[in-house]
Amino acid sequence: LSAGVCCCCAALRPRYKRLVDNIFPEDPKDGLVKADMEKLTFYAVSAPEKLDRIGAYLAERLTRDVARHRYGYVLIAMEALDQLLMACHSQSIKPFVESFLHMVAKLLESGEPKLQVLGTNSFVKFANIEEDTPSYHRRYDFFVSRFSAMCHSRDPDPEIQNEIRIAGIRGIQGVVRKAVNDELRATIWEPQHMDKIVPSLLFNMQKIEDIDSRIGPPSSPTVGVKEENPSVLAENCFRELLGRATYGNMNNAVRPVFAHLDHHRLWDPNEFAVSCFKIIMYSIQAQYSHHVIQEILGHLDVRKRDSARVRAGIIQVLLEAVAIAAKGSIGPTVLEVFNTLLKHLRISVDFELGDRRSSCESTTLSISSKESDERIVQNAIIQTIGFFGSNLPDYQRSEIMMFIMSKVPVLGTTSQSLDPSNLGDLGTRRIQIMLLRSLLMVTSGYKATTISNALPAPFLDPLLSPSLMEDSELRQLVLEILHNLIDRHDNRAKLRGIRIIPDVSDLKIKRDKISRQDVSFMKKHGQQLYRHIYLGCKEEDNVQKNFELLFTSLALTTIELANEEVVIDLIRLAIALQDIAIINEDNLPMFNRCGVMALVAAYLNFLSQMIAVPAFCQHVSKVIETRSVEAAYFLPETIFKDKSNLPKSLEKDETDLFFLTNKIAESLGGSGYNVERLSVPYVPQVTDEDRLSRRKSIVDTVSLQVDILSGCSVEDKVDNTEEITFEALKKAIDNNGLEEQEKEKRRLVIEKFQKAPFEEIAAQCETKANLLHDRLAQILELTIRPPPSPSGTMTMTAGHPHYHSVPVYEMKFPDLCVY
Repeated sequence: LSAGVCCCCAALRPRYKRLVDNIFPEDPKDGLVKADMEKLTFYAVSAPEKLDRIGAYLAERLTRDVARHRYGYVLIAMEALDQLLMACHSQSIKPFVESFLHMVAKLLESGEPKLQVLGTNSFVKFANIEEDTPSYHRRYDFFVSRFSAMCHSRDPDPEIQNEIRIAGIRGIQGVVRKAVNDELRATIWEPQHMDKIVPSLLFNMQKIEDIDSRIGPPSSPTVGVKEENPSVLAENCFRELLGRATYGNMNNAVRPVFAHLDHHRLWDPNEFAVSCFKIIMYSIQAQYSHHVIQEILGHLDVRKRDSARVRAGIIQVLLEAVAIAAKGSIGPTVLEVFNTLLKHLRISVDFELGDRRSSCESTTLSISSKESDERIVQNAIIQTIGFFGSNLPDYQRSEIMMFIMSKVPVLGTTSQSLDPSNLGDLGTRRIQIMLLRSLLMVTSGYKATTISNALPAPFLDPLLSPSLMEDSELRQLVLEILHNLIDRHDNRAKLRGIRIIPDVSDLKIKRDKISRQDVSFMKKHGQQLYRHIYLGCKEEDNVQKNFELLFTSLALTTIELANEEVVIDLIRLAIALQDIAIINEDNLPMFNRCGVMALVAAYLNFLSQMIAVPAFCQHVSKVIETRSVEAAYFLPETIFKDKSNLPKSLEKDETDLFFLTNKIAESLGGSGYNVERLSVPYVPQVTDEDRLSRRKSIVDTVSLQVDILSGCSVEDKVDNTEEITFEALKKAIDNNGLEEQEKEKRRLVIEKFQKAPFEEIAAQCETKANLLHDRLAQILELTIRPPPSPSGTMTMTAGHPHYHSVPVYEMKFPDLCVY
């Protein structure tokens, strides 16, 4: 009667409707009628085929009550629905669930916050129910959209806004749990859903970042905090979402993060971005780490034209991701990471040099601040490369070392991946330094079992090439990289600085017996190492650090690679370095000459104590004592601390100040060393690297090949003739009378190579080479056929020094300048 229906009509109504009506009291404040609710539950369990009708009728009543704002009855209806859901688990519950979801949607659509929270709570309870069979037609598109909208609530009341956002986050969490547990779980990972879910969670996570400026993933909060704080709840939901991601849908969950960070400009500053990706990397399964790294690299390519600080922020995020991923599975991403970073290093250098050129062209602007920003990008790239490489296993690290070294541009070559042709000398130098700095970080802590593994020939040759360049910083980096690879027992710190060590035993040097593989390495590549040390000492721009690193290189070679044969070679090298300073054919400044002398003293003092030959130690100690009294500027403790007391000249006859080869040979010969090779002066080999290094001092070695042609001018005509007689040859062989003339010719050639244009030198060399080729062809022809009309005779006997086992004929060579 209260419902406007007569008793007869009420009696004729279906039983399920009567049972549903009975659970609603006359006054909604009294709440659900529990006794009648038990009857309804028993009926639903006994007759599960009636569940769909019960659900439809409850939905009808709830829709009417919502429209009439009778919220008390709405609460009762939802409570009844929740109890029925918890009690019924038969296959017939599927239609009932549809009615239930329809009612939840009605509540979420209403503008009343209490009803939205009520609908969310009911949905969360439903999400926690494990259904016996999957649903092949149910979709949660509406709920994803609605819960995501609730996460962005802008209600003017802060408490209501907080309540609605918490409800939205919990609803998303329920959708994720329900959809992932369903066999049709792929639907929730579609981009149209992820593009709503992920930004909604990040939006709420960002709020606490703005307030507390918290960096990195937070610690696990308590239960109470989870319910009260939308940010913490959103973060936990985000972690749960990523933890459920699989191989096929990982990218769909990560890409919306980039869109959110781009839209809200969160790359600069990037504290929140770093925190997000730390959460991502720690939440996903370890074997999927390379997916995230690939996505970061791809986004870096997309934003390559953005400001330097944005790119630096992305690279910093990559560094944090790599730091976590390097401890697990990297997969196929290793070379891709390095290749992409090196590409962006080149882009950054292009931007920097472009800004510098534009600043120079402008009369009103100084150097742009963008240049310093690009330095930030470059440092971030180097740090990422180095950190990533240093965390790789040794077998991968050696490949990365080769890969980076192959990218170092060398002037004069076109085979490098980072083509320096458009950068100029300044840009090429910048890339060289940055790549070597990153390589230095990669090699830090690398411990190879044999030197041949650490320094294979394809890596050693390009690594040593920069040590011939006219840049002291490049040479320093090369030596430091060599130290990382050679020092297998961590002795480098004990050798830091160049000094006369009173007692080497106090350093407690660690060393092992030289292995057969290391001996073989020194036989193949030892001369290459000696050569670069030798040439490195001849550079005019050497500073104290260069000499310190050269000393450390010699000392580490002695510790790690020196047998008796290598010791002799190192002594020959040291004596040759001393001759550089004494003879001074390269016109080095006095500081450099004294620095080389100090280097030789410090090293021979170290070497003599390492091999422990008393007579050798006595000779070295005597020279050092004499220097300390008469020429302190030849010792490292003096020359590198006080440069004002440099001598005006070095006298060659002051033998007491020099280490003498004959005395060293005498002292070592008595201890069983084979000292025959000490009588042969050390001379560095000439290789193709010299032409690529742009070293001024390399002209000396090149001139050895060229000055034999220096007597011939380009204008010489082929038809000029000159007779070659025995007296002429004897005069040419006698070098004593031509010593001063040869020195002058050498000086002119060096000056020409230093100052003449490259095109002129190349053309002249080509002309002379063709001329020499023609003359040699004539010589070969004349050794086979005698000339028809001899103009001069020459007879050589077997005892003559220039006798050869070929027929001797009368010879005539027109216009031959050399023999």
